[in-house]
Amino acid sequence: MHVVKRAARHPFVAVPFVTISVLLLLSVIGILVFSGGKPQLRDTSTHVVIINHDDIERSLPTREKTVGDILKRAEVQIHEGDVVEPSLDTEVFSDNFRINVYRAVPVTIVDHGKKTFAFTAAKTPRSIVKQANIEVYPEDRLDLLPVQNFLVEGSIGERVVVKRATAVNLNLYGTQLNLRTQAETVADLLKEKNIKLEPGDTVQPVASAKLTSNDQVFVLRGGIKIEFAEEEVAMPRQIVEDGSLSFGTQVLRQQGTTGRRLVTYQVDANTGEKKKIQEVTIVEAVPHIIARGKAVQIPDDKQVVMAAAGIAPSDYPYVDFILSHESGWCPTKLQGQIGYCPPYAPESLPNHLGYGLGQATPGSKMSSFGADWKTNPITQIKWATSYVNGRYKSWEAAYNFWQNNHWW
Repeated sequence: MHVVKRAARHPFVAVPFVTISVLLLLSVIGILVFSGGKPQLRDTSTHVVIINHDDIERSLPTREKTVGDILKRAEVQIHEGDVVEPSLDTEVFSDNFRINVYRAVPVTIVDHGKKTFAFTAAKTPRSIVKQANIEVYPEDRLDLLPVQNFLVEGSIGERVVVKRATAVNLNLYGTQLNLRTQAETVADLLKEKNIKLEPGDTVQPVASAKLTSNDQVFVLRGGIKIEFAEEEVAMPRQIVEDGSLSFGTQVLRQQGTTGRRLVTYQVDANTGEKKKIQEVTIVEAVPHIIARGKAVQIPDDKQVVMAAAGIAPSDYPYVDFILSHESGWCPTKLQGQIGYCPPYAPESLPNHLGYGLGQATPGSKMSSFGADWKTNPITQIKWATSYVNGRYKSWEAAYNFWQNNHWW
């Protein structure tokens, strides 16, 4: 009642809201009436894809199954250095599926004053350098910079400036470590590697000494027993939301790597008790960067079916993703049938195979939601929602599980 009163005080908000709600309701009722309560979905073997390339956006229907096949049929040529997102072997799973072709551009890589020219469409400095077959280490710093003055810098486009880390030999309590560092002095090295000196520790050379390539640095502690353990450092994972990619699509922007660290323990000579005294990074971990699509454009017929099944609009992307992958939105599909949607439901269903939009196994478990469970997508989605609520608690959680495991 309070909501109605507030809406009445703001007719410019209330009128469009009521109008849209009524139109959506009439659409659902109309489709249900004309379909006899069993709305028909469009042919699932054909998808509309959106291709962005060369400053052109094209929408076209296709029966091709992968990004590579679609681009080939559309006569979109891929040249050396170009990047296609998602990858060429990605399967198209829904309508309005977005494919982006990024053309290679000239990039200059500056490494120790040496310039290497490359054509690339990679997104991060490390990916650019990797595509140019230049080896870099996790501790090397890479900066992507625009060219300010072509005549002075002798470059066009962007530059990747590589600042190489210095190779240093660190002797930590008698254990030799080969490290790379951006530190300029011994003190900076100790700080960067998180080495904390205790009373009685000695450092050679002195903390203020400048570091040069392959210098030897000693950190010593006398009169005690030291033990070491090497551990793996997990690579950081970064997720970048990208509105140019379809919801549910994930692409690799930068390959990450794990790091290594050395853990140092002081051992009590009498009790054997260990006390951790240092954790030193030997090799830095490189972030693993994933771009995740968030563009949502679900066809009207699917939205009407989901609305009739009681799905909240906020859950449409999750439902669409799962059903697209499980059955291609085919209510009569039996597990193992690939590439087409049978026009009729089978007379009998094997209990060990999935069936329907959500691939219920066995399909007969959907019968408690309606006698038309074999063919009605609304009935099947109502069962799927019950399944989701019991196992995952939400469609979003079910989607996350599917992304990680490729089943649900």
